[in-house]
Amino acid sequence: MKYTRIAALAALGVAATLSLTVCDSDDSGMDSSSKSSSSSSSSSSDGDSKSEGGSGSDGSEAGNAKSGSGKGTDARANAANGTETGGKVTFCKTEDLAIDATDAAPDVDSGRIDIIMINRGSTTCSATGFAGVDIKDADNTSPPIERGHAQPRVTIPKPGDAAVFNLAYDIDHTGDSPASPTDIEVTPPNETHTVSLKWPAGAGESKGAYPDVEVDPTHTTK
Repeated sequence: MKYTRIAALAALGVAATLSLTVCDSDDSGMDSSSKSSSSSSSSSSDGDSKSEGGSGSDGSEAGNAKSGSGKGTDARANAANGTETGGKVTFCKTEDLAIDATDAAPDVDSGRIDIIMINRGSTTCSATGFAGVDIKDADNTSPPIERGHAQPRVTIPKPGDAAVFNLAYDIDHTGDSPASPTDIEVTPPNETHTVSLKWPAGAGESKGAYPDVEVDPTHTTK
């Protein structure tokens, strides 16, 4: 009987040991499966993250490309407008202008003298604005002429083209005018060098005196 009980207890001990071993094995399998699943999830997450990072980089490059494209557009616009270095239009220099004065009176009562400035330079230049004008009188006085009320117009003559402005006044028919003009002193717009022109033959004298003469802004002949 004792041997039978001992054998039975031994058998029970072996069964318990086997049961514990099986449980440990199952737990280990679950742990490794969980770790494997976690690792797989982590790898997937890292891959997605890298993928998203790549998209962000591409988007940034595309944004930079667009930005560069915009700058190119601005550069072309500036070039078209002549605002790039070397593309600016400079003011016409007196030495590059062939200047002459002609009588252009539209009728017997309205005096008008056209001052014609031909661009003899090699590049287009700007003659926009009002020229400075003094009229030299026989008594050697040179009173300045006032500007008219007309608004300046863009005047950019190419080589060979002309910019024109005129002097306007009322002609005196009484013979009592105090004015006796001999020369017209002209300083082109935005210049400091002056040229002296003879008062055109046949141009009438002004009424009152030179303060009644007005100079208009330049314009092109085309």
